[in-house]
Amino acid sequence: MPDRPMIEIAGVSRNFGTFRALDDINLTIAEGQFFSLLGPSGCGKTTLLRLLAGLDVPSAGTIRIDGEDCTEIRANARPTNMVFQSYAIFPHLNVAENVGYGLKRLRLGRAEEDRRVAEALEMVRLPDFGRRKGNELSGGQRQRVALARALVMRPKVLLLDEPLSALDKKLREEMQIELRSLQQSVGITFVLVTHDQYEALALSDRIAVMFAGRVAQVAEPMEIYQHPATRQVADFLGGMNFLSARIAGETGETLTVETDRLGTAVLRKPAGFTASGNRATVGIRPERLRVLWDDETAPHMLTGRIASRAYFGETTSLAVAIEGLDAPLSIVETNDYGADELKIGAEIRLAYDPEALVLVSDPAA
Repeated sequence: MPDRPMIEIAGVSRNFGTFRALDDINLTIAEGQFFSLLGPSGCGKTTLLRLLAGLDVPSAGTIRIDGEDCTEIRANARPTNMVFQSYAIFPHLNVAENVGYGLKRLRLGRAEEDRRVAEALEMVRLPDFGRRKGNELSGGQRQRVALARALVMRPKVLLLDEPLSALDKKLREEMQIELRSLQQSVGITFVLVTHDQYEALALSDRIAVMFAGRVAQVAEPMEIYQHPATRQVADFLGGMNFLSARIAGETGETLTVETDRLGTAVLRKPAGFTASGNRATVGIRPERLRVLWDDETAPHMLTGRIASRAYFGETTSLAVAIEGLDAPLSIVETNDYGADELKIGAEIRLAYDPEALVLVSDPAA
C-alpha cells in the first residue's frame, strides 16, 4: 500500500507566549515517502519537526504516527529518530561506539549490537570505519555516521534537520544523491527540513512550502515548481518574473489573460486562485525566456536592452529592460553561444512561449 499514511498531522498549532509559531497545520505523509518541509528561516519548519520527534508538544491538534496517537508520547518511546544539524558525534568514542550508542538501552546483547552496527555502517558505505575516532572524520563522514546512528535503531520515520547545511557545495551535492539513494534502499519515511529549494526539489517525493507558521502549498516537486499556488511560493522556488495581466475570459479550470507585452494566453487556474477584479498576476520562469542569436526567429519575440548581468560559470543571468514593462525581465542563459560576452546596454531579442506563463495568487488574495 504505497499511499498508506505514516504521519497524520491534524490541526496542529504551537504557541510560545503570544507568538504563534505554527498555525493549524494539516499534513499527511505516506509510508516510504521522502517528504520535505521547505521555507525560509523562522517559518516554523524546525518547530514542526521537533513536534514529530517528541521534543516538544503542540498547543493544539494531534499527531499520529503509523496509526498511533503520539501527540504527547515522549521522544524515546516514538518510532522515530532524528539527525540533527550539528550531527552530535561524540569525539571520544570511535565510529562503532557512536553508531551503537542508542542500542545499549535495548539490551540486545553484544553480538546483536555488533551485527546491527555493522549493518548500519554498510548502509552508509562506511564498513571499515568502525575503529576510527569521532574527531578523525571529515564532514561527509560525520554526516554518514549520524545517519547510521539513527538508522541502527530501525525507526519507522527518520527526521532530518538540515543535515547537509554544514557541508561545502560539492560535498553537499554528492551527499544529496547518497541520501536519496539511501532512503530508496531502506524504504522508510524520511522527513527533511531545509531552506534550500534546490535540495528539496532534488530529493523529495512531496514538498510542503511553509511561511509564517502556515503551509502555503503541498505537492510533488515538479507541480510546485511549474504551478506554484501563490506569488510567495513562486518567488521562493527559483525566482520568477511577475507581470500584471487582464482577465479576458474564464472557464471552470482556465483563465484567458492578456499581458502588456507577452500577448494572450489560456492558463490553468491553480487551486484556491483568487483574482482581483478583472486583474491577475502571471509569472514566467527565467529559464523559459531565451536569447535569439543572429538571424534566428521565433513565433513570440521581445526586444530589450541588458540592464545588468551576472556570470555564474555555466550560465549567465541577465536582466533585460523591455519597453512597456515596469521591471526588467530576468533570464538565465547557458554560455554555449556567448551569453557571457553580452554587454550591459546591448540590444537583444528574446523568445518565449505564452504557455510558459502561470497564474499566481497575490499575497493579499
